[in-house]
Amino acid sequence: MPETLALISEHSLRKFPANVRLVALVMLGGALSFAPFAKDLPEAIATGFLVVGASFLSTAFLVVLRGQIAELFLRQAIKVMASFAEQDMFSCVIADSEGCVRHANSRASARFRAFPGVRLDSSLKSVFANPSAVLLRLQALAEIHGKAREDVVTVGSTVPVSVFDVGHGLYCWRFKMDERGQWDDADVPVLTHGRNGALLRVNGAAESLLGFRPETIEQVFATELPPAGEIVRAETADTSIPVTVCELSRSGSVQDTLILPVNVSAGPAPEAPFDDLPVPLMCLSLDGQIKEVNRLAAKLVGDIRPGETNVAQIMQGLGYPIHEWLARSAADDAVPCSEFLRLSRKDKEVFVQVTLSKVVNKGEVCLIAVLNDATELKTLEAQFVQGQKMQAVGQLAGGVAHDFNNLLTAISGHCDLLLLRHDQNDPNYGDLVQINQNANRAAALVSQLLAFSRKQTLQPEVLDLRDTISDLIHLLNRLVGEKIRLILSHDPVL
Repeated sequence: MPETLALISEHSLRKFPANVRLVALVMLGGALSFAPFAKDLPEAIATGFLVVGASFLSTAFLVVLRGQIAELFLRQAIKVMASFAEQDMFSCVIADSEGCVRHANSRASARFRAFPGVRLDSSLKSVFANPSAVLLRLQALAEIHGKAREDVVTVGSTVPVSVFDVGHGLYCWRFKMDERGQWDDADVPVLTHGRNGALLRVNGAAESLLGFRPETIEQVFATELPPAGEIVRAETADTSIPVTVCELSRSGSVQDTLILPVNVSAGPAPEAPFDDLPVPLMCLSLDGQIKEVNRLAAKLVGDIRPGETNVAQIMQGLGYPIHEWLARSAADDAVPCSEFLRLSRKDKEVFVQVTLSKVVNKGEVCLIAVLNDATELKTLEAQFVQGQKMQAVGQLAGGVAHDFNNLLTAISGHCDLLLLRHDQNDPNYGDLVQINQNANRAAALVSQLLAFSRKQTLQPEVLDLRDTISDLIHLLNRLVGEKIRLILSHDPVL
């Protein structure tokens, strides 16, 4: 019997992978090692042991085989979905339930470095402020409804994100990102780079200036990004040219950098198109005097007279003198810093985000101020603060309502006792009824306060307007005054 079992097992296992054969042979060896002892046992007992061993062996073998088949089906499913994802015009990623990327199309790999084996939330850190929360929320909805979609607001744009539960523990994510940047149509060269010097976008003017489309900052400059205002050599397709850089905007680790070619020849230096730059810019002296302002900055700030107006006259909001902020920005080791300030305009309220960078212009050290309209951001911040206040009022109302309800209970109870002691002919009976009704009305108001503080669920009910308004007539007659008479007239079948 052992020899027959071995021949059958050896012949059957040849059709399966090596890891399946290894597990089966180990279990088969355990069964065969029992064979020498089986001859000393009664035939019924030995046969029973062999049947149990064969059953255990076949069960384990089927478990391993089922895992292999499931893994094979999963790979085939990913392969099929990958072929469709590659044809998608937007960034598409296939990830498992743990958030690990199993496949990403070329757009997703180039847009946010999504590769197989990398966690999806780590790849999206350059796009969203809190990608883990977005992915967790949408995946939970997809598990329930099969799909989910949300428009995620980022700095400067809104990214529609959708996810589909495709089975086998896999989810298909689509990110409808606008591959065009805000500087694509600008006439000045702009580079948009993220972490580790990776270039996210290169506009047409920058590609024309360099003669090729670089992928990293190191391909443009010999080392990392040079300091603002410093003249360095930029590598082009044929040679290198002298340029200077300036930070236009920054959002997290993503930065837009302006590259301006400079002429270091003996002749007079050509003037840069400062007034035509597509971003509000001001050139300031170290003491805050506005020396030059471009067209968009003049439109944003309002009345400016270059050479006469100081930045302290048109901006306010810092908790310390503005000249201290300017001095810190002009220090040798200073990095570009941003502040939110309020413009001193009489026609409307405007908030701006000001970023200062030190540059050298015609041999003179000055400051370049990049302005961004932050009025809408400040409005949203004020609305958020007001929402926090209303939440605090709701919590306070809930606490007061419980204590007030205890007082109303005592008033209503004593009023009920007084009504039992007086009949309708008593002159004080009407006043007691009014006390009882107003106490009940106050209790209803307390219920509304509790509902406002989200501590009680309101249940809609049908009201009879005749009875409701009739109850209010007694209270309103005392409020309208002595010279006004209030009469209630309604349809009897209302």
